[in-house]
Amino acid sequence: MSKLVLAGEGVFPITKDKFGHPLSKPPATGLSIPGTIQGEGKWAGIPSLFIRLSGCNLRCIWTLPDGSFCRCDTPYASFNTDNQLLAETDDVAALVHQNLGDMRHVVISGGEPFLQHNALEVLCKRLKEKEHLHLSVETNGTLFDEDFAQYIDLFSISPKLSNSNPSGAKMKHYKLRQSGPLIYHAQKRKNIEVLQRFINYCRDTGKDFQLKFVIGQTNDFSEIKNDFLAHLAHWQPEDILLMPLGANAKELITTSKMVVEMAIKNGWRFAPRMHIDLFGAGAGV
Repeated sequence: MSKLVLAGEGVFPITKDKFGHPLSKPPATGLSIPGTIQGEGKWAGIPSLFIRLSGCNLRCIWTLPDGSFCRCDTPYASFNTDNQLLAETDDVAALVHQNLGDMRHVVISGGEPFLQHNALEVLCKRLKEKEHLHLSVETNGTLFDEDFAQYIDLFSISPKLSNSNPSGAKMKHYKLRQSGPLIYHAQKRKNIEVLQRFINYCRDTGKDFQLKFVIGQTNDFSEIKNDFLAHLAHWQPEDILLMPLGANAKELITTSKMVVEMAIKNGWRFAPRMHIDLFGAGAGV
């Protein structure tokens, strides 16, 4: 059998185990039912279940406008992966089945899902054939696998800008040692060839994609235009989403208006983070 390495909450938010038995602990959303909403992107507001995978090939640490630092909002899936859960794809599919209700959308997130493309191919094939779901995957756009991609309907691609580079000052702040992805993040974060493969694949197959950039600095739009969009073909302005940097409501206040203005000026989409507004910054929501 194929196995997945899950992070933290794994499949969430749920109220039943794989056998359909009630769980003793309620969902982190505070709701009495399984499921949440997709809080970001083109499908924002859609009822959804999430599957969070452990492990990432990048290590994002951003700088907010006030000079403070903000790292990945799911560090337990990238920076600190001690609480991993090894799960059979059949068990993950059973958890999804028992908690779906009327929801028809599942989001596969991370970490970086394409690191586990073989097992995800098995899982997503089953979810498409048995549950007839709309499947989204959230990826940093540095890796691609067509065997897995064939089962995905929406590719939410979040290329990382230079503001995400883990500098010495950032690593010192978080007491991190130079190793692995912290060393090569700056060289690996931008892969134009892979980004174009995603876009071409979607245009050829009728699938959908979004390029979702995390914005924390006033000049980020210039980098998006010159370092990314100028080298990519077959995208439309409605495919470009700007999401304000911030892992909680306090941090989002410092960036949201700047990002709204940037989106309007460039004719791109503003992507709010609805789940933080509704449920806060905790895991499992």
